Amino acid sequence: MNFSQHMRGWVKAIAIVLSLALPVLAASTADARVGGGFSSGSRGTRTFTAPPSTNTAPSTAQPFNRTFSQPSSPGINSPVGGGLFNRPGGGLLGGFAAGFLGAGLLGMLFGGGLFSGIGGFSSILGLLLQIVLIVFLVRMAMSWWQRRQMSEPAYAGAGTGVGAGQQAQASAFGGRGFGFGSGSAPLEIQPADYEAFERLLGEIQIAWSNEDIGRLRMLASPEMVSYLERDLEQNRARNRINKTSGTKLLQGDLAEAWREGDSDFASVAMRFSLIDRTLDRTTGQLVEGSEQPTEITEVWTFLRVRGGDWELSAIQQTN
Repeated sequence: MNFSQHMRGWVKAIAIVLSLALPVLAASTADARVGGGFSSGSRGTRTFTAPPSTNTAPSTAQPFNRTFSQPSSPGINSPVGGGLFNRPGGGLLGGFAAGFLGAGLLGMLFGGGLFSGIGGFSSILGLLLQIVLIVFLVRMAMSWWQRRQMSEPAYAGAGTGVGAGQQAQASAFGGRGFGFGSGSAPLEIQPADYEAFERLLGEIQIAWSNEDIGRLRMLASPEMVSYLERDLEQNRARNRINKTSGTKLLQGDLAEAWREGDSDFASVAMRFSLIDRTLDRTTGQLVEGSEQPTEITEVWTFLRVRGGDWELSAIQQTN
């Protein structure tokens, strides 16, 4: 057996392993608390701009894994499936990677590749060149995205129209778990708004545990509900159910708040504790999670159409 035949055997084995492993990995990410550990949703025109850090979340919030927004025209009503980094393995880069790698693997398996017809070694060389090209494209895209972030105007601090008296009022929220945060913005957040954020944190966890899609539709944006519904369907396919209980806000502060047309947005860093358990749907046996409370820090963005109630628009994990 020559070198080319050996390599084809190895690649075929790797392809089989990946085909079996990837569905399992995809399913395992949907078995946790609300959002499944993803960064999901939209922050209006600031979807691709990281929210300012706060005392509660001093590290940077992760970019969105799942979002309807497009980098060129971000917004909560953009078409489904957009975004440069829309989903793991999806979007523009995912399409390039799948196309190039698929061509390379198939070429090696069947004797073709980037230099089809030249021979087995050319197939291997072609695959390597394709991988180098993918890395180059990824670096270019990441560089562009970082430059875009740096070019966005800063909204923290000066020129926001929030006076010292308003800052003193906001700092009093620490008794209920909320502080003022580092990203004061033109939109003034009132004590009743902070109460609504804390209430939504608990009510969404309850609706998620009850798999109550109707209730979730009243508490979250259509985009967020689509992700939560998909995660619940994956749990059902695995014959599992995720139960969260005892949700308690420990600390929270405002990252930024702003207005876009008739919509208000508020990104809030929250550190909270809850009991997160995944059970076998038939037996009720604990299969993942713990009976003990765990602490989580996430940035939740809330959306309110003028005159309406706040609803969950995005959840971002923190680094």
